[in-house]
Amino acid sequence: MDYVSTRGDAPVLGFEAVTLAGLADDGGLYVPREWPVLSRETIAGLAGLSYVDTAVAVMTPFVGDALDEDALRGLCAEAYGRFDHAAVTPLVQLDHRQWLLELFHGPTLAFKDVALQLLGLLFERFLSSARDTHLTVIGATSGDTGSAAIDALAGRAKIDVFMLHPKGRVSDVQRRQMTTVLAPNIHNIAVEGSFDDAQTIVKALFADQETRGRLNLSAVNSINWARLMAQVVYYFYAAVRLGVPERAVAFSVPTGNFGDVFAGYVAAKMGLPVAKLIVATNVNDIVARALSSGDYSSGPVVATATPSMDIQVSSNFERLLFDLGGRDGLATAALMRGFETTKAMTIPEDIRTQAAALFSGKRVDADAMGLAMRWACEKAGRVIDPHSGVALAAARASDLPGDVPIVTLATAHPAKFGDTVERATGVRPALPVRLAGLFDRQERYATLPATLETVRGFVLARGR
Repeated sequence: MDYVSTRGDAPVLGFEAVTLAGLADDGGLYVPREWPVLSRETIAGLAGLSYVDTAVAVMTPFVGDALDEDALRGLCAEAYGRFDHAAVTPLVQLDHRQWLLELFHGPTLAFKDVALQLLGLLFERFLSSARDTHLTVIGATSGDTGSAAIDALAGRAKIDVFMLHPKGRVSDVQRRQMTTVLAPNIHNIAVEGSFDDAQTIVKALFADQETRGRLNLSAVNSINWARLMAQVVYYFYAAVRLGVPERAVAFSVPTGNFGDVFAGYVAAKMGLPVAKLIVATNVNDIVARALSSGDYSSGPVVATATPSMDIQVSSNFERLLFDLGGRDGLATAALMRGFETTKAMTIPEDIRTQAAALFSGKRVDADAMGLAMRWACEKAGRVIDPHSGVALAAARASDLPGDVPIVTLATAHPAKFGDTVERATGVRPALPVRLAGLFDRQERYATLPATLETVRGFVLARGR
């Protein structure tokens, strides 16, 4: 399997090189040269398989000759052995057509664990054969990526991690899950700005020749293809349990950086019968607007009770533009350069028409989110986090045919957002045992202004 950049001017790489590189050196994002397609019989054969065996079946076409099947299975077994539910991502019924896919049973209680536990093992395996190679991982987090990446990479040889988060714009639990990890290879940075500011700095560091000349950079954000690949698995895992391929299934996905819902798009390209991907946003609705009206323009980030969705620049949307735009890297590069300059873009009509066949965008405000959380608690006996509440509100408002089951991706444990959950439901979710004592632990992080120069100086002074 070869991988190409969405901007058409970076080397074609194999899976190992793409995993270690993260962002393409032309500023684009890597995608497979072509989408592998699973036959109807192969998809039907996934029914009843364990999560690990499903992961091997779905991911094998993407890894090419970088890993044999036994090696991939071993890595998956190790990664998902740390989850506290035997199903890894259990499916829970809410009513006759609404379902929850619980993605928060990993070590840091968020869906990011599904990909990052595996990515950490891939990094370690690929670096083990390169005696003198050291990897410097730089990432930006709107809440959950940081803690999941830090848990996966803390203490690993040949890897340093620099994780940027927007100061005061993540929950206390999210922050402490990052800043109380005191391993010497972990460096937390609180940026005095928004997630978009942090993400812009990270992309600029990857584009900076001095930084790339001194450090071997990689990414754990969803700009890294291997992270998205791992997320494709749970779409297949859930869908076959609801009757695929004999019927189609819809998914409602709480959306910020567009990575999780793009993984659903990949599943559909691979042959999974997906009736609709509902792109659920909060009031930071750039993606919902882009899909509904073609208006992809960013404004100031509004802080909400769903901080992981407080994003106005959705990096992975570029992958969709590239794929639906005929895979024309030069055209995609021109679109993205224009957006980076003006912070506005009108989605070409042909791309929007194609997207409408699979995607629907839904903006959900705080009131609708709270009502969905209360409904889940009172009518279905499930306490959910606010991000999942946004997606459930969008799912319940859908006009899909009544015989199409809708799966809401539950992306975080409700205890990570205890205050918001309690306000909506009257129930205060308890922190799981694995986070006992979190608020008693020492924190360590640096607070820096949201400027490239300052962050670059910090990284270069400490990176190897």
